Amino acid sequence: MQKVGFLYDDIYLRHETPPWHPESKERLVSIMKHLREAPFHDRLIHLKPRRAGFEDIALIHTAGYIEEMKKHGTGYLDPDTYASGDTLEAALHAAGAVLEAVDRCREGELDRAFCAVRPPGHHAEADKAMGFCIFNNVAIGARYAQKRGYERVFIIDFDVHHGNGTQHSFESDDTVFYFSTHQYPHYPGTGSASEKGKGKGEGYTYNIPLPAGSGDKELCPLYHETLPALMSKFRPDIVLVSAGYDIHAGDPLSGFRVTDEGLRSIVHSIVAYSPGTKPLPFVFALEGGYDLDALGRSVVITLEELLKK
Repeated sequence: MQKVGFLYDDIYLRHETPPWHPESKERLVSIMKHLREAPFHDRLIHLKPRRAGFEDIALIHTAGYIEEMKKHGTGYLDPDTYASGDTLEAALHAAGAVLEAVDRCREGELDRAFCAVRPPGHHAEADKAMGFCIFNNVAIGARYAQKRGYERVFIIDFDVHHGNGTQHSFESDDTVFYFSTHQYPHYPGTGSASEKGKGKGEGYTYNIPLPAGSGDKELCPLYHETLPALMSKFRPDIVLVSAGYDIHAGDPLSGFRVTDEGLRSIVHSIVAYSPGTKPLPFVFALEGGYDLDALGRSVVITLEELLKK
């Protein structure tokens, strides 16, 4: 049986958004409700995230933006992204969950991990908040993983929205591979197939834009066939996953039509990759997903697959 960590803290509920806002604390309330009812709840290793230091945040974000976040009170950071009095602490613990998961994997305490965090991260650019995201949790985790000795990092992003911030963090880097499937055209407008990286990073960004209406038939083969081939060629030391459950057919912010079983197939294909006898660590971090029931079910499905050998 896999040693699977589940990282969560009530600090994430203190990131308050307006009543109409889709990125609400009810998302995590639903996840925890579904998880408590899951038969495998006690097979998970339940862990608290740590608070990332500002030096960790600076692995990706500029000093000016970090100072802006320290001083920002309650209000909008961009037209979609809202900060309350406890948002900074929640965001530091969201990034910290990924760091803690990386450390636990490095020390052999975990094989795989799921970080149930908010605010999400993959839209956050080096110098600004964007699209509900404050700090880029997975991008920070990737750089931190390299500090811990994981030289080659593969990032998979299956959120319905393209992870512009994550791509831009590594587009000139040949040690971090960014793979994304997403609805296109759609927010934030990036992620065309022609975006393949720059300089020595050319070829290490792989975008697969898909039209609205895409579902299991379109997405699952990409994770069964295209993704394993890319991973085999890159030979990563660790895999980080931006887990966006707004691909689900019931999601209000998505035009994708992925079913529960389609999602199971996608996650199964991700964790099925193995470079040999040595286990490859996988760290999942929550991104989108705004239908509360579908989100809860999707996380349970993901954890079921992570627990399998």
